Amino acid sequence: MSTLRDISCEHIMDSLADGVFTVDADWNITFFNHAASAITTVPRKEAIGRKCWEVFRSSICDGACALRAALEAGESRGNRSIFFVRPDGTKVPISISAAPLRDRRGRVVGGVETFRDLSALVSMRKKLDGSYAVEDIVSRSPAFRRVLSILPQVAASGSTVLVTGESGTGKELVARAIHNLSPRTRKPFVAVNCGALPEQLLESELFGHKAGAFTDAKRDKPGRFQSADGGTLFLDEIGDMPLPLQVKILRALQERVVEPLGATRGEPVNVRVIAATNRDLEGMVADKSFRNDLYYRLNVVRLSLPPLRERPEDIPLLARHFIARQNALTGKDIEDISPEVLRLLARHSFPGNVRELENIIEFAFILCPGGLIRPEHLPEWLGGAFGPGPSAQGPSGPFGLAEPTETSTANVPGAGTGGGTLAEIKRRAVVEALARHGGHVMAACRELGVAKDTLRRILSKG
Repeated sequence: MSTLRDISCEHIMDSLADGVFTVDADWNITFFNHAASAITTVPRKEAIGRKCWEVFRSSICDGACALRAALEAGESRGNRSIFFVRPDGTKVPISISAAPLRDRRGRVVGGVETFRDLSALVSMRKKLDGSYAVEDIVSRSPAFRRVLSILPQVAASGSTVLVTGESGTGKELVARAIHNLSPRTRKPFVAVNCGALPEQLLESELFGHKAGAFTDAKRDKPGRFQSADGGTLFLDEIGDMPLPLQVKILRALQERVVEPLGATRGEPVNVRVIAATNRDLEGMVADKSFRNDLYYRLNVVRLSLPPLRERPEDIPLLARHFIARQNALTGKDIEDISPEVLRLLARHSFPGNVRELENIIEFAFILCPGGLIRPEHLPEWLGGAFGPGPSAQGPSGPFGLAEPTETSTANVPGAGTGGGTLAEIKRRAVVEALARHGGHVMAACRELGVAKDTLRRILSKG
């Protein structure tokens, strides 16, 4: 039986969850434990012998090095929160402690640093408080990075912003980043989906109402404009706003005054508006379904977000970002995605964009017990172990093809290749469309080309 004396110091260091590395007097790495390799994604053999700043590229390597401070002071320095950059460009938050490394005579011969990955903690904290900054928006795409590069200036300007892009490209994420980078960051960020409510309810939601304004108005209720006072109001799906309400939005933007339902006078508000849409507002202005004066009032700063199919280089980066987030939320330890899954993702056209990719990873976490996400862990509609997925072409009608017979096993886009009766195929298509869109009924209806009542009727027959 082995004893503690038989266990080397290296084995002990490799059993730790925290990363540990040592450097000599010339800052060359002389030891790199297993956790250090896992957190940095740099193999031990590649790290040994290199300068520490070549491996870490951290936020303090430019002069505020904790290890250098510890060596100069001759004592440990600890509990600093910084970040370093992995070889793939990912920023990783860590906490570090550093200390001099002495020989048996007490002479300083190098240094030792331990570090802990804070990604899970930071992700959970941001999930709880809804905070985002530029570094939370993951992209290698030159087009997307051009947008990110001007966000600080846009945020500081205070101007009205119009964010355009397909559904699921990250418009709200960009809006939150602008708010958090702006002088209004300590004030509320309030989001409203303009396409989710009927006109009268939307008006009350935006501008509030006075007691007695309508049957159920028992007392005064402030609207979202008032709730966002001093902060930012995010008007999502602004293209779905009814024309009569567009007039009131225009007045609020121009005069900084809102008039609640039932009020006899306006109320001043100090709100920055960020609007977003996946629709062609210029075309809507041309056919008079959107007011041109409101369009030009919103279109002071325009940020256009490219769809995921135009930035395929972001797919692996985003997938690993969502894996890290799901690991933090679920307590699992999924390492990565397999090359086969990467190929499947690269072939997919992603009509739901980044949101769809996040849903795919969340689904895979349900089936994947650990290790790598493989094709058998993916939804049927993506293909993988279940055969080819849906065509990159969009559906040509309801469910993408002519009505099959009751016993047809036609490959309905979005329904996989499981076959079955017509009712079963339709229901499977609806369930999977809802999964792709995070349970959003109207988004699933738009993809499938059916009305909301039709979708609910299909589900009720399952």
